[in-house]
Amino acid sequence: MIGVLGGSFNPPHNGHVELARAALDRFGLERLLVPVVDTPGHKDVELDPETRLRLARAAFGGLPRTTVERDEHPRTVDSLRALDLVDPLFVVGADEFAEFPSWKDPDGVLELARLGVGTRPGYPREALEAVLAGLRRPDRVLFFEIEPLEISSRDIRDRVARGESVDALVPPGVADLIRELGLYRHDGGLH
Repeated sequence: MIGVLGGSFNPPHNGHVELARAALDRFGLERLLVPVVDTPGHKDVELDPETRLRLARAAFGGLPRTTVERDEHPRTVDSLRALDLVDPLFVVGADEFAEFPSWKDPDGVLELARLGVGTRPGYPREALEAVLAGLRRPDRVLFFEIEPLEISSRDIRDRVARGESVDALVPPGVADLIRELGLYRHDGGLH
C-alpha cells in the first residue's frame, strides 16, 4: 500500500513526522509520498514552494520508504487524480479530518483513496463521528492512534517571530534551516 501525506508544511514539525511514522508502522506502507503543495487552496503561505520543499526534506528525510516532492495541485482531489495510484492511503490528522467536509469534493477524495486519520487520546470522538455521518463512503476512513503532540505550524512561526527557540518542536534539520535562512522572523529575515 502506498501512503500520501500532503500539506503546505509551513514549517513541518514533529507532529507531522510522528503522523508519518505512525502511518508507516500501522499500515505497513510500502512507500510514503509527501507532496508539498505549491499553492495551497485553503490557506496563504508566506514561504515559496522551494523553501518549504527544503524544510520538508529536512523533516522527513530520515524516515524509511519516504519520498518528498513538489505538488502543483492546490486541492487534494486533483493531486490524487494526478498521482494515479491504485487505492492509496491519504494520511491526515484528526484536526484536518474535522475540516474534511469543507475540502473540494470530499466524496471524490474517498473514491480515489482511503483516508488514514491519526487520532490522539482524548480527541473528541463525537467530532469525528459527525464527519463520518456526512460521508457517502465512511467505510473508506480508517482511524489509528498517534502520540499526542500539541504542536502547530502557526505556533512555531509565532515563536520564531518572537525570537523563541523551536528546537523541541521541529526536527533538527528544520530548526537549522529556519535559523540559517532567517525564516519567519520579522526583522528583515526572509518571510
